[in-house]
Amino acid sequence: MTKSEAKKRIEKLKKIINYHRYLYHVLDRQEISEAALDSLKKELFDLEQKFPEFITPDSPTQRVGGKPLEKFAKVRHPLPMISLNDAFSREDMEDWLERNSKLLEKEEISKAKRTSSSSSPSLLLRKSSVIDFYCEPKLDGLAIELIYNTHPEGGYPILETGSTRGDGIFGEDVTQNLTTIEAIPLKLREIDEVCEELEMEGLKEIAENIEKNKLREVVVRGEVIVTKKEFEKVNKEQEKNGLPTFANPRNMAAGSIRQLDPKITAKRRLDSNTYILITDFGQKTHQEAHKILKALGFKTNNKYNKYCKNLAEIFEYHDFWQKNRERLPYEIDGVVVTINQNEIFEKLGVVGKAPRGAIAFKFPLKQSTTEIRNIIVQVGRTGSLTPVAILKPVEVGGVTISRATLHNEDEIKRLGVKIGDTVIVGRAGDVIPDIIKVLPELRTGKEKKFKMPKKCPVCGTKIIRPEGEVVSRCPNPKCPAKQRRYFYFFVNAFDIIGLGPKIIDKLLDAGLISDPADLFTLKIEDILPLESLPRRKPKAFLRGFAEKSAQNLIKATQSRRKINLSNFIFALGIRNVGEETAQDLAEFFGSIEKLKEASLEELQRVRDIGPVVAKSIFDFFRGKRNLKFIEKLKKVGVETIVEERPKHQPLKGKTFVFTGSLESMAREEAKEKVRILGGEISESVSKKTNFVIFGKEPGSKLEKAKKLGVKIIGEKELLELLK
Repeated sequence: MTKSEAKKRIEKLKKIINYHRYLYHVLDRQEISEAALDSLKKELFDLEQKFPEFITPDSPTQRVGGKPLEKFAKVRHPLPMISLNDAFSREDMEDWLERNSKLLEKEEISKAKRTSSSSSPSLLLRKSSVIDFYCEPKLDGLAIELIYNTHPEGGYPILETGSTRGDGIFGEDVTQNLTTIEAIPLKLREIDEVCEELEMEGLKEIAENIEKNKLREVVVRGEVIVTKKEFEKVNKEQEKNGLPTFANPRNMAAGSIRQLDPKITAKRRLDSNTYILITDFGQKTHQEAHKILKALGFKTNNKYNKYCKNLAEIFEYHDFWQKNRERLPYEIDGVVVTINQNEIFEKLGVVGKAPRGAIAFKFPLKQSTTEIRNIIVQVGRTGSLTPVAILKPVEVGGVTISRATLHNEDEIKRLGVKIGDTVIVGRAGDVIPDIIKVLPELRTGKEKKFKMPKKCPVCGTKIIRPEGEVVSRCPNPKCPAKQRRYFYFFVNAFDIIGLGPKIIDKLLDAGLISDPADLFTLKIEDILPLESLPRRKPKAFLRGFAEKSAQNLIKATQSRRKINLSNFIFALGIRNVGEETAQDLAEFFGSIEKLKEASLEELQRVRDIGPVVAKSIFDFFRGKRNLKFIEKLKKVGVETIVEERPKHQPLKGKTFVFTGSLESMAREEAKEKVRILGGEISESVSKKTNFVIFGKEPGSKLEKAKKLGVKIIGEKELLELLK
């Protein structure tokens, strides 16, 4: 091959490789296989090795090139790289818009006075009264700036400088590392391709402007990100090599870009997304800027972005992504809202280091700081004593919390918690309030140590802490707190609709019930005097309302006399026996009588039951008080039935875990349907799990499933399995 032929071939190879890179990494499309693309890259590499004079900085082979740097050079940004202020609520967003509207109005009035113009509002003020917006997911990555300049030999702009935000004025030159990211073009698309796409988007004037003035210097800004999938992969590799793992994708992105050796960066499989166009091509809106970025060859979030006419549409967009952020391949922590009209955006200017015309509308915080005002001790249904922190109310994950569990005495010692401490509080699995960390540096000296009581705070019985356990317990079987908590548990296990804690408390306080078996002997006249009735209503209406309510409650209770054996076993409240263990016991023994007579050895033959759980069950059925209670339930008409399984069990051998709430049915109903078809239910995700079913507001189980590579399906797919 002659030099002339080699040069032509190299140019063609570069063009076709860049085309397919753009399809795959920017448009998420694929016309040829990765193997075929690798073959083209190999041919280009071989030709460049043979004819090194034709190697250019924009060649695809130069993405993982360059020697390790000693340090990063400083570069000045053409314009300051500013950050965004945050909003956390609808009220914050309303205040932001009101402030901007007032500023615009004030500016226009001042301008009118200076120019002695008529009282009619100017064009800008008319625009400000109908401010529109452009919204996009807020990426959780590392902010970067990319500068493209025309190659000295002519042609289209190639990547000249890539830098980090730094202090906003000066950033670090990380060009070598950024060239390893396939989503970042080394050279911009050809003008005819750019103009053709812009015309298709309705931006003919901008296309003509670019065609006339060509592409010279182009400055854009965006983010280096790591997809959730790649984050997990890299962390597994770190663990395998005995290296520390990254705390989150942003941490990984920042650490990878600041590697002095670009070959290490290349191994991290980073991604990128652009969202700001500094160069003026005549764009009048932020939405137009996004279309230009995409036409130039940059990866954008345009398919997830949305034009919004007003705050109501912004709130709808924010709510959608808050509930559906799991659909995205990368982490987001909110949405960015930008005033769409560039003229208005520029007019509003900058305050501090943030533009007035854009704001980060964050999702509710998963963690926040607050103060521990007191620590109390609650007594559970099994007598367990749980210390609970009474907090200065704080919003976490969109919910105001004023209490958080401290679990046990050992946990208090581990955290070093004192009454009066400032703490970081979160919601475990987005549900349970939990104290994560104490901030001792904020102590004033007035904080007090907490000590677990030596006696039950309810009945005064001396508490015990069995050897090998972390939980202290009240051993008194007649402890009022234990009885009350067990009532709540029993009613929930029997699924008695309408019989909530408030009514149970009233029945207990009135002395109408002493144990849950008494619930089945209640009559309407017992409940009628307890009803809390609405005031300012005619007496006849009140009487009718109370009678109807009482009738419904009695009906709901009586309808639960027949209950599945597994639910009955669970409702007994045996220590260490959850719903799934109760199900296993029901299947193995078939009746409560056989279970009562079971030996320790027989109990341990049941799946997943070891010595500790077997001992709990064995001891429970040796307790006279427990046996009397079971007999009493029988006497009041409670019957246990064994669920009949159909012969065809398509889900046999499959283990399911549920997280989040379902729309078409209650979660317990869905679990029961899975069991009937032979499936097994687990409360925790492991490598043995076959399916994780997620609904609305899923918890931490979903993330664990992703880490372990467990199959995740939604409610629609579940319904297909249950057909």
